[in-house]
Amino acid sequence: MTLEYDLFWSFRSPYSYLVTPRLLELERDYDVRCNVRPVYPIAVRIEGFFKRVNPMWPPYLMKDTYRIAEMLGLPYAWPSPDPIVMDLKTGEVPAEQPYISRLTRLGVAATEAGKGLAFLREISGVVFGGVRNWHEGDHLKEAAARAGCDLAQLDALIAGNPDHYEAVITANEAAQKQAGHWGVPLMVFEGEPFFGQDRVDHLVWRMEKKGLKRRG
Repeated sequence: MTLEYDLFWSFRSPYSYLVTPRLLELERDYDVRCNVRPVYPIAVRIEGFFKRVNPMWPPYLMKDTYRIAEMLGLPYAWPSPDPIVMDLKTGEVPAEQPYISRLTRLGVAATEAGKGLAFLREISGVVFGGVRNWHEGDHLKEAAARAGCDLAQLDALIAGNPDHYEAVITANEAAQKQAGHWGVPLMVFEGEPFFGQDRVDHLVWRMEKKGLKRRG
């Protein structure tokens, strides 16, 4: 029997980017299915979050994510532009968020097309992989094609029914909260949450107890 788990994931989360190759390897090597559930980042979901955050956290996050990327052999740089439009001095996050809104809706559309995890990997590899102005030119188009998606078709689907994609994102965020955590990446297997890019081994351990088998 193929086991399944939910993946709550954000296009602004470096840890989400860093975990995705391992989740693809997990699906490649084991009889398991990842249900991709894109959510908006906490900067959007929690009003005023970065006005209250401990000032020690952002510098540590940068050190930690660069270290993990080096350890994993992944290209890494903070996105330019940032997927979140934000005043870095005040922590103010305006309501209008063109980059993260498009990316998150695209994640939903690609998931509904059966290409969710591959799409996350390819797009985040552009956003966090050191590509400047990732939102311009053919960067996203080519990344989507590597995942087996047509970017223009996905954009057209979203333009034709934006409320549907927002409703899916809202439902994903509610399910994430119901699972018992607010952060990403969050893997949830049979109601049990596994938070963080360093919890893949714990997830596999739990699923092996439930009969997880290697492919082949």
